[in-house]
Formats: sequence, C-alpha cells, structure tokens
Amino acid sequence: MENVQVFDSPGKGRGLKATKELWAGDVVFSEPSFAAVVFDSLAENICHSCFRRQQKLQRCTQCRFAQYCDRTCQRAAWEEHKQECGAIKTYEKAPNENVRLAARIMWRLDKEGSVVNDMQVTTIDDLEDHIYDMPEDDLKEVKVDIHNFLDYWPRNSKQHTVDSISHIFGVINCNGFTVSDQRGLQAVGVGLFPNLCLVNHNCWPNCTVILNHGNQSAVDTMFHSQRRIELRAQAKIEEGEELTVSYVDFMNLTEDRQRLLKSQYFFDCTCEHCQGHLKDDLKMGGKEVDGVKVPEEQVKEVTEYSQKMLEKMDSARSAGQYHEVIKICRECMEKQEPVLADTHIYQLRMWSTASEVLSYLQYLEEAAEYARKMVDGYLKIYHPNSPTLGMSTMRAGVTHWQAGLIEVGHGMICKAYAILQITHGPTHPITKDLEAMRMQTEMELRMFKQNEYIYHSMREAALKNQPMTMMNEPTGMEEGIKNLFRKQKK
Repeated sequence: MENVQVFDSPGKGRGLKATKELWAGDVVFSEPSFAAVVFDSLAENICHSCFRRQQKLQRCTQCRFAQYCDRTCQRAAWEEHKQECGAIKTYEKAPNENVRLAARIMWRLDKEGSVVNDMQVTTIDDLEDHIYDMPEDDLKEVKVDIHNFLDYWPRNSKQHTVDSISHIFGVINCNGFTVSDQRGLQAVGVGLFPNLCLVNHNCWPNCTVILNHGNQSAVDTMFHSQRRIELRAQAKIEEGEELTVSYVDFMNLTEDRQRLLKSQYFFDCTCEHCQGHLKDDLKMGGKEVDGVKVPEEQVKEVTEYSQKMLEKMDSARSAGQYHEVIKICRECMEKQEPVLADTHIYQLRMWSTASEVLSYLQYLEEAAEYARKMVDGYLKIYHPNSPTLGMSTMRAGVTHWQAGLIEVGHGMICKAYAILQITHGPTHPITKDLEAMRMQTEMELRMFKQNEYIYHSMREAALKNQPMTMMNEPTGMEEGIKNLFRKQKK
C-alpha cells in the first residue's frame, strides 16, 4: 500500500504510519473483507452477498439458510458460500455468526494461503488473539464456539488443530469489524479486515473507517466492485505520523473509555485525551449563569437523578411505550436544564432520545428544538470532522426541514454534507442522499425567502395531501414545487 508503512509503535506493538502527507477526506487505503457474515438476528432480512436490506430475498435452494437479492448476488457469493452450503446441509442447521465467520476464514486460508493479494501487509497468523487475556466467562463462550465449530467443520475439509482454531476465534473476538447496511445506518454483520487490524486506537484519532458496499448491480459479476472498508483521513496527517482510529465513542468519560478498551481490546490507552482527562469537565459540568457556577453538590444530585431516569427511559423505550418515554424525558429535562451544562452527557442523551421519539410521534417542532440543542453540545465535544457529529447534524437538519423550519434545516444539512464529504466521501450512498436533500432544501429556501406565505401554504397543502391551485411565482419555480414535501404520517 503506497500511503502506509508497517512500523513498531512505541507501547502499542505494530502499527501503520503515513508515507506521505495526507489531507482531510483522502482515502488512506481501502481493503475488501477477508471474510464476512450476516448477523444471526438479521439472516432473513439482509442479502448474504451485498449486505443490503431488501423486502424480498431469494433463499438458497440447497442449504435453505443463505438469502440473496437475486441470482446476480447469488452467483457473486457462490465461491464463498459453496463449502458453507454443503456444511450447513450436513450439520442440518446454520451455526452462530462467530462459527460461520471462523469457517469462512479457514476455508479461504486453506484455498489461497495467508496472503490473498499484493495489498495485504499482515497475515491472519500474525494478528493478536488475546486468548490468554480473556475473562473466564468470555473464554467459556469461545470454548463452546470451538466445540460447535468442530462439529460443523466438514470431515472432507482440511483438519486443523485446536490451537489454530482458537487463534481464529480470538482474532474475531478482538479484531472483528462491524459491517453496516448500504447506507451505513445499521450494523448488519461482522467481517475481518487484516490491514485494518494494524491501525491502532486513539481517543482523538486522525482517521475514520467507513464501509463502502461498492456496486453489485451489474448482471455480469465481473463488473462488480468489492465490498470494502475505507480508511479516510479525518484531519491533516504529516508524513511519518501514525494512523489511528477510535475503537470507542469519545462521548464516554475517560474512565469509561479506559474500562471498555481494557475489557474488549486488552490495553490501557495513554493518548493525550486520556492522560489529561480532556473534556471530562464539559461532559459532567454544571451550568454557569452570569459567571456563577451551579454548586457541585447540586450538579452531583441532578447527575445521579439523571442516571436513574435514563434507566427508566431505556426500559420504556424497549417496551415500545413512546409516550411514557417523552413523559420521562420532559420530567428529567425540567430538572437538568437549570443545573447541568449544555455539554453534560446525560442531558445530551435526553435531548437525543427526546428528539428521536418526538420525531417518530410527529411532534416535529419540539423534536427540532432538542435536536438543535444536541448538535450544539456535540460541537463542543466531538472532533469537527467526526462522523458521529456529521450523522447527528444530518438528523437534526432533516427534523428541522420536516418541521417547516427551512432556514435552520438547510443550514444543518449543508454542514452535515461538508462533514460527510470528508468522512464518507462523495460517492457513498448517504452522502448522495444528503446532496439531494441539500439541493431540495436550497430550492425550498429560495421559495421561502421570496414568499413565506406561499411556502407555508404549499407545505400545509402537501402535508394534508390536498390539491392546491398554483399561484403566480417567478418562472421556473412551479416545476420544483410540485414534489417538495412528503405526506406527513398520522
């Protein structure tokens, strides 16, 4: 890979560093999965070849487990599914996702060896498995998976030692990468990307990782582009600088990030943000009014109250009691707002949930208010090119747009588009969606500025699905107006 070089990172083991200067938005490298599988829970809803969500899928007639968009996807997946298909038929059921992924890795290793292309800079054997670092409960789960793997693995395939099988499961446990759907909005599977495994963690990283599904729509599979991850520069990177991504959400407090990294990835983070507990004061801070801070005891009291209310809110949401969720949010926010800073993580979480649920219930103006507060808080915490900030700003912009607050909505959509151009790139489906929204809201904003009455009348008519007589507008506006708004759900 021309942009990167393997090196020994002090205190971290092997890592990757840039071999030339890179700018925000540059693709550092892309890498197809060594192997990937759909989650067990979504096996009947996601195509097992292109990982797209589809309403109707075609089932493999042999194993009755794998599902595909059409014959094009089925043909594209056959090379990877062929041995799996026979194994599932013999085993008489599909094993869990870890066993299926381990088997796919083993079959590919047996067929192609440990290096499958010229771009690969490490082998599966050289990746860390941390088997001996695992807690006892996790180790028990791995042993159960190994037992099931041995039952599932075909007798006519090459046989492997328990140690080599254990290594594969250990690698999956600490290096498996979540595969998202085509728009990057939902995790639908897990895969292994060897080169990506060498990119070390930093809580304030200079790179981000996205999944690009490529193009599998051509009937002839030779014209398909591979599903791949892209490591993209999140900021300017100097030649020789180590490439890093964040393994955990920076919204977590330092001690919580440290705990998650230790339990899942078996290391202690020594980055600048962890050593200095940077931004923890914002995440747990109290409100300041006219230079006077709210007493710490009061902040602590409301923080503890918020924790309990968040647990109640999560329970109500899991049960689908959305009006109860809003009741809990409003009650909690009433106590939070006079006391907690607008960057306090519990207040941000309340705003985020309230906005999402209120949007679902079609209380759009109130939802927009909380979405705006959430984004204002995120701007003070996240990296300016964070994908989380970009996606949240997009959601807030769409909420304002739906609420008829076109000026703020268009501004937020433009800001989100600028961030996602860097984090996802111009060809990613969600960036293309945002570009279409940006153009649509820009046209609506022009109409709003020319005649607010016409704009709101058109909007109300569209939401009520009622025909309306067109009034005189400047030439060129009429054609764009007809399909401006979707019908509001009742």
